[in-house]
Amino acid sequence: MSEIAQSSGFYRRRVGDVVVTALNDGAFNLPLGAMLGIEPDAASALLQEAFRPPAPRTSVNAFLVQGNGATVLIDTGAGNAMGPTLGHLQARLAAAGVTPGDVDAVLMTHLHVDHVGGLASTAGTAVFPKAELVIPQNEADFWLNEANAAAAPDDKKPSFAGAEAAVAPYRSRLRLFSGTDVAPGIQAYPLPGHTPGHTGYLVASGDAALLIWGDVLHFQDVQSRRPEVGMVFDTDPDEATRSRLRALDMAARDRLTVAGMHLHFPAFSHVAKRAESYALVPDAWSGTV
Repeated sequence: MSEIAQSSGFYRRRVGDVVVTALNDGAFNLPLGAMLGIEPDAASALLQEAFRPPAPRTSVNAFLVQGNGATVLIDTGAGNAMGPTLGHLQARLAAAGVTPGDVDAVLMTHLHVDHVGGLASTAGTAVFPKAELVIPQNEADFWLNEANAAAAPDDKKPSFAGAEAAVAPYRSRLRLFSGTDVAPGIQAYPLPGHTPGHTGYLVASGDAALLIWGDVLHFQDVQSRRPEVGMVFDTDPDEATRSRLRALDMAARDRLTVAGMHLHFPAFSHVAKRAESYALVPDAWSGTV
């Protein structure tokens, strides 16, 4: 049976005076074997408890932040790099009434292809014609380094090539940062381990705040219950686990709303502490912002 498309694939949420729009780029299947530190049968049991299929489809999301006189996009989805179930970001932006030329800056959580693939067209031109591209310094130092690319195992070389190709059209308007203040009302929150410079972004306005935490969780129904579970594409699984625990602990302790690139769309959630694990409580849908 062929798939039938859903509606627009965007969802707006207000954070103080700022509007954050979740944009669904699509989804893809990740095998249970992509997880580290858990047997497939145990992972399947957790998925079954959460009413998820045994080979769950993982969302890929990006987020648009509008406020403080700027339109900022955080991540860009996969573009044309990962097949027809992904690469829908531009359609989602159009449905939300935003053109690529409206985007003032693109902030990257990290440089994996499902996050940078939407930066460049198949012709190698910039999709966002006026946007400044903003990347953590240590992330760029790793993925855009020729020596690292040359020394990488053969199965990792495409990741380096993909990062380089995505960034190339923005070289004249590329900003690398190592501090925390990256845009008006947006602060960087380092969460290394998944990649060396993997970074979340804290959007704050007045008393409201939202942590867009990138790839802290890939399989939310498994990793929230078993936060020690990592992914085969973590560059440092132990450090990724420490970052995951730190983000989960902070969100639960401070009752901080979170959003993630692989949380179930529309990807806004809350974190509750449950003994030695956590539970994600989806934000209630609202028809207005």
